[in-house]
This record gives sequence, structure tokens and C-alpha cells, in this order.
Amino acid sequence: MIMSLTFLHTADWQLGKPFASIEEPSKRHRVQQERLHAVQRLKEVVEKTGASFVLVAGDLFDSSHATKATVSAACAAIGSLKIPVLAIPGNHDHAGPGSIWEQEFFKREQQQLAPNLRVILTPESVVLENAIIFPAPLLRRHDSGDPTAWIRAALEDPSLPPELPRIALAHGTIQGFGSSQEDEDGGSTVVNWIDLSRLPMEQLDYIALGDWHGTKQVGPKAWYSGTPETDRFPKGEGNDPGNLLKVTVSRGQAPAIEKISIGHFLWKELEFRFSDDASLGLFASRLDEAIGQRGDEHLLLLSLVGSLGIEASGRLEKILESWEARLLRLKLDHRVTIAPTEEEIIALTQRAEDPLIATVASQLVAQIDGDDEDAAIARIALRELNSSCLA
Repeated sequence: MIMSLTFLHTADWQLGKPFASIEEPSKRHRVQQERLHAVQRLKEVVEKTGASFVLVAGDLFDSSHATKATVSAACAAIGSLKIPVLAIPGNHDHAGPGSIWEQEFFKREQQQLAPNLRVILTPESVVLENAIIFPAPLLRRHDSGDPTAWIRAALEDPSLPPELPRIALAHGTIQGFGSSQEDEDGGSTVVNWIDLSRLPMEQLDYIALGDWHGTKQVGPKAWYSGTPETDRFPKGEGNDPGNLLKVTVSRGQAPAIEKISIGHFLWKELEFRFSDDASLGLFASRLDEAIGQRGDEHLLLLSLVGSLGIEASGRLEKILESWEARLLRLKLDHRVTIAPTEEEIIALTQRAEDPLIATVASQLVAQIDGDDEDAAIARIALRELNSSCLA
């Protein structure tokens, strides 16, 4: 009789991630804490699924310099799961000299708060009661070799129980596909390259991968779980973060995979082109539809192009000021130019009651054409001049 096994596959918690691009401290703290809350939400998933254990495919911490408070909170959350949690170091929390896994404080907190946590620091098979794990821990941040290469020979070990499911656990990129950027503004490099084509797939029942922050199947038995709490703006189609995977395996059978969403914060993108001043109302409606009253749960990448008149441009700035306050983060790509309407130009340049303002306005109007910095400054100055006249 073939026995099945259910476990949870997760990765890239990156607890302690600084989120330095979020300027306001209180908002930055909320985003940092939500990564911990995602781990705490695992408890409910464990109870519902009846999972035998949890596999963390690297980057439990964001770095080897996690604060003591982060270490303690992580261990407490893991300990509350009550089932075995097996983790390998990734590129952010790699093993080796000075790693967090060697620090006395971590070891003490693990023993007291998370005795169910097992951090695997050596590439050798781990025989459990109901499965065999083939871990590929990263011993350095950037590994030029294939960290899974040792598994090929290990699978031939005749002493391994033949009836137990065999699961590879690794962190890195496959065929150039992976998370090569530290954040949404980072540069791109390819390291920690995992060559799935050289693993004997017929001898493995599942490959649990970490590094790519979206949930993605990359082979018949190979999956990236993605990060359980989204941590960056979407990168192309098919990027699906905020999940973990429920995996059911049996020796020699295709694994059954169920994606479970546990993410909380929403990272969204919105693009809008202003065709005329009347489109400002449509823009405001689009924002309300996309975010609603849940601004404090959203991070928004907003790209704006087109042109607006002086008065409409001022109203746009006030709208953006409000949303910057409401949202956890507003990342703005603002390329809207100020194009004064004919009525606005006449109102400023033909002010008989105030010839000084009329003269300054005429000089600025003469400079607003073009895409250079001087023209941009002149358009903004014209808007400020108009605002002072209306005050």
C-alpha cells in the first residue's frame, strides 16, 4: 500500500527586512511586522491541512544581522506551529563563519522557543520518519557551483529506506530564472544556479525551491513557493507572491500541489495618462476603485503621464498628497507636464490690476516650451504664481 504524506513548502520569509524605501517609520514597522504575522498565520494552515512538517527553502531571515527581537519573535512563531520545521540557509541568511545560525543568542532562543526548528547546515540526506530530505544549504551568499550537485550521488545510497518519499530542498535560480534583485530597484545578476536537468527526476518525488518570490511551477515536480507575504511590486506577468504550498507526495507518484494564499498587504501598480483637465476626475475615480477605504493595506506604484493645465495640475498634487498619507507607500513615477490653458495664460499675463505679476507670468510663459530642466522649472513656477494669485 502506497502511503501519502502532506507537508507545507514555504520560503523567503526574510524576517527583519528593512524596507528602507518606506520613509515613515510607523509604516515601515507595519510592513516589517506583517512578515512575522505571515509566519504566525501558518499555524491555522497547519491545523487545517494536517501537515506533517514545514519545509523552509532558504532566507528565513533577511540577513545574518537580524536583531535579537526579530530572532526571538521568529522562534516564538515557529514554536507555536508544534510540528517539525526544517529550514536551509539561503543567500540572505547563508551559513558559514559569522552566520546567524552560529550565534549563541539564536541557539538559545531556538532551544527555548522553537525546539521544533531544525536548521540544516550540511549537504547530506536527512531521514525522517515519513520522508527523506536532500537539502542544499547555501554556505555563502554567492555560490558559483550548483548547490544541488551532491544530491545525484546521494540518491544512489542503498541504505536509504526505499519506501519513503524523496524531497530535494534548495535555494537558488534555475536556468537564469530566480530572484536576482534585492528590491524593486536592484541590479540583476545570476548566482546560486541550480541545474534541474542534471537531477534524476525519476528518483525524486518533489523539489522544494526558494529564491523566486512568486509561486511558480518550474518542472513536473519542482516548484518555487514564493514568499508568504509580498515584499515588492509585481515583476511581469505570472509573478504570484503571498502564498505557500500544500504538497502531498507518495513514493514514485506525481505530487499533488495546492496553493494557499496567506499574504495580507496588497502591492499594486496603476498607470494613467492625462489627456485633458477633465481626465483628472476619472483618475481620482480610478484610484478610489483600486484602493477604496483600505489605503493602509496598500503599497502603490503609480505611473502618470500626459499634461494638465495649471489649476488641474495643482489639484493633482493635492490628490497625490492625500494618497501618500493614506497608503503604506506611494512610489511615484510622475511625468505629467503642466500645459496652461489659453484662459489661464490670459488670466495671468493680462492682469491690468497687477502689472508685476503679468510681467513675470509673461516671462515664464515664454520659457515653458520644451523638455529641458529650465522649461520644467518655469512650468512649476507658473503654477505657484497662479496659486498665489488665487490665495
